[in-house]
Amino acid sequence: QDYYGKELQKSEDLKTSACVTSARPLPKVVRDALERVHEEVVARYYGCGLVVPEYLASCRILDLGSGSGRDCYLLSQLVGEQGHVTGIDMTEGQVEVAKKHIAYHMDKFGYRKPNVEFLQGYMEKLCDAGLADESFDIVISNCVINLAPDKRAVLREAYRVLKPGGEMYFSDVYASQRLSETVQKHRVLWGECLGGALYWRDLYSIAEEVGFRPPCLVTASPITIVDKEMEGIIGDCRFVSATFRLFKVPGSSRVGPGQAIYNGGIVGHERELVFDANFTFKEGEVVDVDADMASILRSSRFAEEFLIQAGGANAAAPQGCCC
Repeated sequence: QDYYGKELQKSEDLKTSACVTSARPLPKVVRDALERVHEEVVARYYGCGLVVPEYLASCRILDLGSGSGRDCYLLSQLVGEQGHVTGIDMTEGQVEVAKKHIAYHMDKFGYRKPNVEFLQGYMEKLCDAGLADESFDIVISNCVINLAPDKRAVLREAYRVLKPGGEMYFSDVYASQRLSETVQKHRVLWGECLGGALYWRDLYSIAEEVGFRPPCLVTASPITIVDKEMEGIIGDCRFVSATFRLFKVPGSSRVGPGQAIYNGGIVGHERELVFDANFTFKEGEVVDVDADMASILRSSRFAEEFLIQAGGANAAAPQGCCC
């Protein structure tokens, strides 16, 4: 709370690239939406890249660690006036910045009533903030789960508030090994999103334990350490900023491997949908998918955008993080 509420005043104050690493190229509709976000909100934001999944019209979205609200105001435009975005953050100063600009953005977007709200609270205890079971279509998070000591609790709560077929789409920092106590307890390394980074293999085991289908890696980029003192403390450990998507697939929706045909038409992805690092769907093209991907497409908000056929290849490309 001190680091993000008091010490950091703008993104240029960060000492590593962990919180400013770019994700994949953004569609024009997203770039245009970002330009309409208030400059103070953008300046006080410390996430990594942009966390914007596809096909968001009328969705209910929860942003864990929403900070100054940049992603919430961006998503507010993409879900439209019939959708809703809730941001939750533990830092009072950041929540105040976000709330201060609600009226400005609603006026700029031409909305008659706000479709965003900001809560102060902890992502490990969403129930304390009054967030009900199965109340969101999507949960997003931008480089903040590493700041939570109890990652299991965060994923467990995200799973709880997601509707069946819902998605957790999030970027974070991952380590090539489990971190030493010295690194974990270093105040600046924790604030810079490195000290709390999860060993990437542990994400897979925690996700499975909570109930999610195996993580789908979207993008991953190496993180550079620009501070020599911190470099010495970290040693031979390497870090990446990675975006994953996790789906809550009901047991009744789980199917075997098959073939998927993308119908096309999702705004910004009309001809091609890059779903993750392993699966790219081109309009009208038959793609062999494994059982996990077939189940995800069938049960999620993407169901009406695909034709899923049984059979096909028994194995698709293996999933994994490129740490």
